[in-house]
Amino acid sequence: MRSDLELADIVRQFGKQYIEKHHPSYSKMKVLLNILQCRTATLGGHKEQCDSCLEVRYSYNSCGNRHCPKCLATKQAIWVEKLMDETLPVKHYHIIFTLPHELNTICLFAPRLYYKILFASVWQTLRTFGYTQYNAETGAICVLHSWGQNLSLHPHIHCLLPAAGYSLQGEWKQIGKNQKYLYPIHQLSDTFKGKFLDRIKRALRKTGLLSGFDPAIQTAYNKPWVVHCEPSMASADHVIKYLGQYTHRVAISNDRILEISDTHVRFIAKDYRDKAQKKPVRLPGVEFLHRFCQHILPKGFVKIRRYGIYNARTKRNLELQFIPKESAVEKELSGKKENETSLERIKRLTGFDIGKCPKCKNGRMHIIEEIPRIRSPSSPIRQLMNAFLQ
Repeated sequence: MRSDLELADIVRQFGKQYIEKHHPSYSKMKVLLNILQCRTATLGGHKEQCDSCLEVRYSYNSCGNRHCPKCLATKQAIWVEKLMDETLPVKHYHIIFTLPHELNTICLFAPRLYYKILFASVWQTLRTFGYTQYNAETGAICVLHSWGQNLSLHPHIHCLLPAAGYSLQGEWKQIGKNQKYLYPIHQLSDTFKGKFLDRIKRALRKTGLLSGFDPAIQTAYNKPWVVHCEPSMASADHVIKYLGQYTHRVAISNDRILEISDTHVRFIAKDYRDKAQKKPVRLPGVEFLHRFCQHILPKGFVKIRRYGIYNARTKRNLELQFIPKESAVEKELSGKKENETSLERIKRLTGFDIGKCPKCKNGRMHIIEEIPRIRSPSSPIRQLMNAFLQ
């Protein structure tokens, strides 16, 4: 059963207490404000009327913030479609690089630096193994996630790798050991650990902060690191849709929220220690927002990156010409129309017709009046947030 509760309800109820206790940064305050205002009269919208039954509906604008759980479904569908014609029609491997929680203190202190080094270390590891194992330039599409199911800080990167590479002789070649595995996983883990810790130590040494984080780094050196690799997948269209599940996720979706009390929030989370069983988790409201805000990315930080033969610059430098599409992908692409409207595209991608009358199901909704957004007075974001949370 779908819950009527939203993340905005939690921000509205516990936001002021969270602000007073944790004093979040400007960027985090702005994200909370966007979530609070999303699809409300504050952002403006339009008045619609059915051309059949004359039903009137008010539709308000979305905030468009990438951390808002209400603004990502359409973006995800469009991104998946765009990727459809840029992916090699070969089998793909799904590899997940994770970091030990002992390093979370560095992530909280300097998230932009931490995530930048994480991306660089992941790709350098994959590229090194591509050349040493198969003597070929490989590629990857990498997506950053920073959360666990209970909203704890758990940075990791999902990587999708094609079972193909571009050899030094300028030819395409298949890679992978009998399509069962791509790289030896234990060697991959050790190499990734060495590259990441070396990079993070150099970066901290330059800023004079290494001594403060050195105990955590030494602890991480002594722990085995986890890199998980799934077997090769099916066709290219299946791979793209699979990756689409990971690209535009946020720390928690509205349908996982079960209850909001005066003091606590209860939500659903998978327990991977118990066969991924779904279980309720109960957190104080302020703690819930504190954990959620840990996953707000630095402004302008790119969380989806392409490397190697999937990177535009590499393809241009190597003058790569991708292999013709499989019939399944061609069939998927043939459904697109050159001059389709945005409403037609959303209907084709999501199966939901937002222009159909919700009452009579026969008529079409037409805009009859624009609703301007509410202009707030010029003031610091903290004052504006306090005004909304009072």
